[in-house]
Amino acid sequence: MTDTYAVRPLDESIRAALVGVSTATLHTALYKKGFRNTYIQGARRANVAKVHMVGQAFTLRYIPAREDLDTVAAFTDPKHPQRLAVESVPEGMVLVCDCRQDATAASAGNILLTRLAVRKCAGFVSDAGIRDFDEAEQQDMPIFCVKPSAPTNLTKHHGVDLQVPIGCGGVAIYPGDVLVGDGDGVIVIPFELAGEIAEETQRMEAFERYVLEKVSAGAAVIGLYPPNQESREEYERSQEA
Repeated sequence: MTDTYAVRPLDESIRAALVGVSTATLHTALYKKGFRNTYIQGARRANVAKVHMVGQAFTLRYIPAREDLDTVAAFTDPKHPQRLAVESVPEGMVLVCDCRQDATAASAGNILLTRLAVRKCAGFVSDAGIRDFDEAEQQDMPIFCVKPSAPTNLTKHHGVDLQVPIGCGGVAIYPGDVLVGDGDGVIVIPFELAGEIAEETQRMEAFERYVLEKVSAGAAVIGLYPPNQESREEYERSQEA
């Protein structure tokens, strides 16, 4: 295993600004900057509660399992990468698993997810399944995965690296990148862009709230969303007022 990426902490003001911002808005903001591939495919919120996730990535990479190595006895090794990840991820960060988009086996179960919650992690994201789904969906800590999956991770996934660049759900994720999750899924924001994107999305969401009020009152979307010059000036006057 390697642990070579120094992670700079996210400024608290940026994190606070991202709390409540929708992943849909974030995707559009990143798309405007030229970033097309920022949505983790297949990872859905498992929680019953409508929890919102914001945190930096702590990465765990898996390769395909092999029968002579991935036996139940492997879990007795105190350096087993999955167990080590659960005990190493810092408070406020998100454990992100690269399982090669293979959801035919779990990447965690309720015991490990509970341990992450007790350690005050910001969330768990995987492009595989999780087991003990009925219990996991009651967690307060945000959990994103592809589906319920009873088979243990040892049947398909062999952990090899912590805190290295990974691909999760088809998206490149580097340690320290910012992950935001809601009912639509998970968006990955490159760390260097987080402040700029947080500022832009505050403006975008303010405008969209205005548009929603207008549409709810009967306004047509053509010329309003996106705004033409007249609509833009009307919005600016409303903000000044």
